[in-house]
Amino acid sequence: MTRLSPLAFAVGLLLSSLPAAAQEKLVVSIWGGSWRDLVAETVAKKFTQETGVAVEFITGGTIDRLNKAKLAKGSPESDLNFTTSHVGWLYANDDLYEQLDLTKVPNAANLVEQAKISPYHIGTWAYVYTIGYRPDLLPGFTFESWADLWKSEVKGKLAAPDFDPSHIIVVSALLSGGDAAHWDKGQEKLKQLKPSFKAYYTNDANSQQLIANGETPVQVILSMNAHYMASQGVPIKLVIPKEGAVLGIDTIAIMKGSKKVDLAYKFINIMFDPAVQTEVATLKKGSPVVSNAKLDPEIAKLPGVFSTPEQWKSQAIIIDHKLRAEKTAEWRKWFAENIMN
Repeated sequence: MTRLSPLAFAVGLLLSSLPAAAQEKLVVSIWGGSWRDLVAETVAKKFTQETGVAVEFITGGTIDRLNKAKLAKGSPESDLNFTTSHVGWLYANDDLYEQLDLTKVPNAANLVEQAKISPYHIGTWAYVYTIGYRPDLLPGFTFESWADLWKSEVKGKLAAPDFDPSHIIVVSALLSGGDAAHWDKGQEKLKQLKPSFKAYYTNDANSQQLIANGETPVQVILSMNAHYMASQGVPIKLVIPKEGAVLGIDTIAIMKGSKKVDLAYKFINIMFDPAVQTEVATLKKGSPVVSNAKLDPEIAKLPGVFSTPEQWKSQAIIIDHKLRAEKTAEWRKWFAENIMN
């Protein structure tokens, strides 16, 4: 017979007397850095206050986390997953997500239509990829249309993400009379943009560095990054072109096989609490996805922050999320071979 030490016996007795919630945890998969901190400081904090359940984070890159989830199919290491709208479709297509029952998410009644991505994942906040530039390094030059990127003044000054060329591919198609489904119509026009490119950034930090030091004074940039750089004193201007800016939505979903589905629904409901949505928008300078969030006027007036139905309708270029998931690999391959090389 194995004997417990008095200390071990006392600890065991204490744990057995604690409420069940105190011993539970909800595991959330998300990107690291500021994204993990954002969720930890807002929805996760409120969730723990209301339920007594701790939140544990698993962090990693977008595709790395997807690949890990595929390997763990049926027995996921996380209960909830944050990823982009189109990558979320890759999870759903691999049967990695639970189908959502929004009757268990009362706050979802106020979701904007653009956040209703699929039966399996829904938007949590939104942003745009658009034109950001340094007026001090392009004196007298302004951007009114995406077509302005093709002007001679931009030659050798432009950067765009190498990990997701969908923004500029779809824009080129739109300027050529096509769309995301007929993106080939924009191929020749996009090839004409090659002289404008100076660099291709690999992540948010790289993007910020390139525009802060002036190496690429024009970028196809994430709006949240541009607003952050402006807050750090970088003289950057963000533009919503007349054609609109390319909408991005990050999403949340419940992993299929989670043993904490009820808690996961509570977490999602808190994610859509209007006060939490306001806090997220204030911290990240993104768009809330519930119509009853109240934004500070100084936040609401920022380019790329949508707070009215008219803004969502007129200022956003929406690439079909499922189509984007299907085309991402093809687009990346074509862009690498024909533009980056």
